Amino acid sequence: MKILIIGAGNMGKTYAKSLLSSYFTSPENLYLLDRKIIDEPFLKDVPLANRITSPNENLSGADIILLAVKPQDFAALQMTIAPFLHADQIVLSIMAGVTIQTLTDGLNTPKIVRAMPNLPAQVGMGLTVFTCSAALDKKELFIIQNLLNATGKSIYVEQENLINAATAISGSGPAYVYYYMQAMIEQAEAMGFSKAAAELMVNQTFMGAVHLHNQFDLTCAEWISRVASKGGTTEAALKSFTADHLDHNIKAGLQKALERAVELGK
Repeated sequence: MKILIIGAGNMGKTYAKSLLSSYFTSPENLYLLDRKIIDEPFLKDVPLANRITSPNENLSGADIILLAVKPQDFAALQMTIAPFLHADQIVLSIMAGVTIQTLTDGLNTPKIVRAMPNLPAQVGMGLTVFTCSAALDKKELFIIQNLLNATGKSIYVEQENLINAATAISGSGPAYVYYYMQAMIEQAEAMGFSKAAAELMVNQTFMGAVHLHNQFDLTCAEWISRVASKGGTTEAALKSFTADHLDHNIKAGLQKALERAVELGK
């Protein structure tokens, strides 16, 4: 299966590397289109002729075209690639905010997949939420899900508006985690720990907590109750969080992210 990736930024390179390492495609069947020739160690077996800097007939020969460019670049890009596309190809977009209808109209092709991955895809631990146009059949949808799973796990949704919600939750989510981790690291240092020790404490706490959560069939609320004994230190912190309406503020921030995702699609 021939895969052509347009855009060789972080996510474009992530998909290229993942598709090769998972044997979803072969080096001979992987193509990259970017403003400059991409030279990375993991691309050593990809023919130089497959790394192109302007649209050409290679686009017509691809089974799947992955759009990994910035949303603001799509308007100019669509005019240069549309002449090479045909109705049998699947176009997979990971551009935030660009709707299926916009992609269909701009590229004049019916088989469109819209997906929202997140940063941990770079280490095979990503989460991608995706949907598609009605033109894809079940076999093609299965192929796309296998492609996306090369970078972690995926969730299919029928309603396209949930892609914006996924952008607010899982797409932006790693930044929220790092924001909370940074606050904990800074406070650990303020309490007397070295920077290295503070980072180790917080990193291991997050990894351990998630791993533990995944090993047992307990809700987050149940895990909180197991850690927080009455009158103890955890309860003191949780009472402070509640008094400051931390849960409300988090939810409000997620709503702002959703609203911004919707704005980007207009």
